[in-house]
Amino acid sequence: AFRALARAIIHQQLSTKAAATIEQRFVALYHPKKYPKPEDIVSTPLSSLRSVGLSGQKSGYLYDLAAKFIDKTVDPKHFHRMTDAEIGEHVIRVKGIAKWSADMFLIFALNRRNVMPTGDLAIQKGAQIFFKLKTMPTPEQIERLVKPFDGDHTVFSLYLWKLADEAKQ
Repeated sequence: AFRALARAIIHQQLSTKAAATIEQRFVALYHPKKYPKPEDIVSTPLSSLRSVGLSGQKSGYLYDLAAKFIDKTVDPKHFHRMTDAEIGEHVIRVKGIAKWSADMFLIFALNRRNVMPTGDLAIQKGAQIFFKLKTMPTPEQIERLVKPFDGDHTVFSLYLWKLADEAKQ
């Protein structure tokens, strides 16, 4: 959970290539470890994080993430007993993690089955195509439209992403 959330922070608003480069440099700071633990990050000077290409803001987010794992504000041991909404509320306590990042975490790190990231632009475009709408639907409209797929929203969201991706080509 820590690694997935740290990666989400590092990768935010960057191209895939730039994010991968920065993450490689970040991980190299902690060699020979495969990935740093929260305790490693809180003891890392800001200048070291900045030297690998992390902005001051993202460095702050990583410090906050690490601190919240250390003090158990975010405690993945409880995730198996929590609903998707509860996990989402739990992880957005971290600076730099908002609803979209929480949804991506639920889908791709925790493999939760019923997540529909209605605020995602590609989901909105895919829903417009799937439901043959003249205009891009709002997140609230999407919530209503996908009700028949309740229980399988994650699979349906993957389908909507694919539709949006194919429309770009």
